[in-house]
Amino acid sequence: MMTANKFGIFFIVATLGTLLVQVQCNEEKHLISDLFRNYNKNIRPVARPEDKVDVQITLTLTNLISLNEKEETLTTNVWTELLWVDYRLSWNSSDYYGITIIRVPCKNIWLPDIVLENNIDGKFDVAYYANALIRSSGTVTWQPPAIYRSTCAIEVTYFPFDYQNCTLAFRSQTYSANEVNLVLPIEEGLVWEWVHIDPAAFTENGEWAIIHRPARKVFNTQYSPDDVEYQEILYNLIIKRKPLFYIINIILPCSLISSLVVLAYFLPAQAGGQKLTVSISVLLAQTVFIFLIAQKIPETSLSVPLIGKYLIFVMCVTTLIATNQIVVLNLSLRSPSTHTMSHTLKHLFLEMVPRFLGMSPLVDESDVTTEVNGVRERRRSSFGLMQRAEEYVLKQPRSEMMFDKQRERHGITRSIVDNIDISSTANLYKSLAQAAPEIKQCVDACNFIAESTRQQNNIGSEIESWVLIGKMIDRVCFWAAILLFILGTLGIFLTGFLNKAPEYPFPGENKKYAPS
Repeated sequence: MMTANKFGIFFIVATLGTLLVQVQCNEEKHLISDLFRNYNKNIRPVARPEDKVDVQITLTLTNLISLNEKEETLTTNVWTELLWVDYRLSWNSSDYYGITIIRVPCKNIWLPDIVLENNIDGKFDVAYYANALIRSSGTVTWQPPAIYRSTCAIEVTYFPFDYQNCTLAFRSQTYSANEVNLVLPIEEGLVWEWVHIDPAAFTENGEWAIIHRPARKVFNTQYSPDDVEYQEILYNLIIKRKPLFYIINIILPCSLISSLVVLAYFLPAQAGGQKLTVSISVLLAQTVFIFLIAQKIPETSLSVPLIGKYLIFVMCVTTLIATNQIVVLNLSLRSPSTHTMSHTLKHLFLEMVPRFLGMSPLVDESDVTTEVNGVRERRRSSFGLMQRAEEYVLKQPRSEMMFDKQRERHGITRSIVDNIDISSTANLYKSLAQAAPEIKQCVDACNFIAESTRQQNNIGSEIESWVLIGKMIDRVCFWAAILLFILGTLGIFLTGFLNKAPEYPFPGENKKYAPS
């Protein structure tokens, strides 16, 4: 008996629920039928022709997909919420079973025809035509999702330490300001003058950080209110680039490769071929980096990017170093037979420059110079060695005088030796010439050998001086290149680090256009 009672109660409840749903569905169907009876979606929802339709526009950003600098295109994923009042779609909820909201296809109602003005791909349609929400007061809310590709003028002056100001401009495609009035939403007396971002749905971009996102309505005064171009809603996205990717993959490798050219100065002055090989290899690597940058930035002649300035700078430094290496190689391979070293040149590079660099002079203090026919000739202190050799020659005959047998073997008699004057080298030479012509020929041969040796020493000393001059030029240019490279690198990139996004989005306005 109790089971039968429970079954009866369950049957009654199920029947009442089904009837309730059917009644509600029938009431919503009846409501939609009544609302759209004699409804024309091509007519503005106003009672009089001079009335305006106020359309609120709210932009919700869910993802800043990319900014293509080459094509100057900003791609964003947004939800565009449009809200207006259509008095023809209002009803009394008490007459329709308490229904306060219905959902109808957007293609069945009047739409304000709001489009993105600066669209670049010609696709003005939204990604999905969602249903419109209609409330009993006649308020219509339509929130379609869209992926917009809009134009964005790229400023490449401080690339990759730059920030960009991209704009999304919305306006009615067919209605003028006298017909449709575009306004920003107002909640609790506060105007939403910014792009709305839902933290739960927003996906952060890995290359760009959003600094400011203001919104405002502007009037183009060059047009009249009867023109569709007169009014528009502008949403600005001021975004700052995150430069870590470019620092790790372009700037740091380029700086390290460019610094290798300075190490070429540690090679010997005569190794000009190896030096030029290093410089040209670095120059080719820098050219590759320029090609990489050229593929990233737009083809514009309005300004040169910061990293482009740096690459041009290091290429100029590398070219100067290669030119310097050619000059040093030319100086290091000079000889007295092709060039004459002036006293001023030797004094400058072998005395003054070493003192300036904190080194001792490279000129031997015992060296003397003589002037022959107006040409300075260098004579080494090794001439003293020849004098000591002459003393040895003078002493040798005295020792042989102790051995008569040896004097007879050499054909020298006591009477001839006794007449030799050894008071001086000249007298000895004359006495030996008179006593033994064979000894005179030996002395002439020795003098010729000594003169040749002296000339070879002078030539070797001159070549060594040219090599030392080349080394001094290398030393000076090494410190100059290091200083130029460091100051140039710091000076160029410091301007990029100091390039900060403005504190306020619009110049002259101390207003951040952001939620408090």
